[in-house]
Amino acid sequence: MTDIRPASAASKSEPSLAAPSHNLLLRVASAAVMAPAAVFVTWLGDWPFAVFWALAAIAVLWEWTHIVAGPRYPLMLASGASAIVGAALIGWRHHPITALLFVGLGALASAIFAPGERRPWVVGGIVYAGGMLLAPMLLRTDPNYGLVAILLLFAIVWATDIIAYFAGRAIGGLKLAPNISPKKTWSGAIVGTVGAILAALGVAQFLGAFDKGTIAVVALLLSIMAQLGDLFESWVKRQFGVKDSSHLIPGHGGLMDRLDGFWAAAVAGCVVGLVRGGFDNAARGLLIW
Repeated sequence: MTDIRPASAASKSEPSLAAPSHNLLLRVASAAVMAPAAVFVTWLGDWPFAVFWALAAIAVLWEWTHIVAGPRYPLMLASGASAIVGAALIGWRHHPITALLFVGLGALASAIFAPGERRPWVVGGIVYAGGMLLAPMLLRTDPNYGLVAILLLFAIVWATDIIAYFAGRAIGGLKLAPNISPKKTWSGAIVGTVGAILAALGVAQFLGAFDKGTIAVVALLLSIMAQLGDLFESWVKRQFGVKDSSHLIPGHGGLMDRLDGFWAAAVAGCVVGLVRGGFDNAARGLLIW
């Protein structure tokens, strides 16, 4: 059939058809760079790991403060970023409680320079960024299981994200949280969680002798938390009418958009590990039951 649309209408429709596949290619290319870098730094551990997550936390803090308060408060951002740097240095020197206190002081300092009606949001951003920094650091500090714990976290979060994305598009069905993230479905969430459990079991079997039941339960918990973290970040952006946290990563938006699931899973895993293993053996507390 002859296309009788005006030339302008026809030309406008083409990019919209190509946009999803182009965006997917950008996502794949960005992930192909970021994932190996994250794994390599995790393998190195020590100060490179601390620097890596300090930079990630500062970038996330910058995105958060721009979303909730705008770019007009440099002292607010500087106070929070300084606290993150201090917490990273102190955490690297194995003083975790002092590092947590440093994050708290940064939240108070940032609140002083924040606009009055946005202070709770700014304080929340410091806490969010502090969790992004300290949760993986506390897990990685465990001399025997730290590396395994972080690699398992990556496997769980990445498998959840990737499998849920493609399963949701292929299967469709009932929406998971239409008022927060309209594209997410229950089918994607369930299949993503099952995929995360299988991925965790495979990685754990490759890395050492672990109880399969424990790994499956941990993967179930952390996969659910990763998806809740994704929804939480979407909810925050909706409160301020923002689609992407920034444009730092081609095809992905901002760093918050990429690390929202990891943040929630890492914090949850760290809390479980601290309760069961203490500050010195958080990763063991997470993985050995």
